[in-house]
Amino acid sequence: MRAGLVDELHLAIVPLLVGRGERLLDHVAEGIEGYRVAEMVSSPAATHALLVRR
Repeated sequence: MRAGLVDELHLAIVPLLVGRGERLLDHVAEGIEGYRVAEMVSSPAATHALLVRR
């Protein structure tokens, strides 16, 4: 993402706690600024977010 090689990213986020967990976008903070949320669909079971490069 930092290098600008990802055009679209579909994230499926499920509220499930397993162990300590891991922060997905912790090390790409400056790379995420070049993306916008194009679509977000939520339900009680999951949230789907589509990030696209600006």
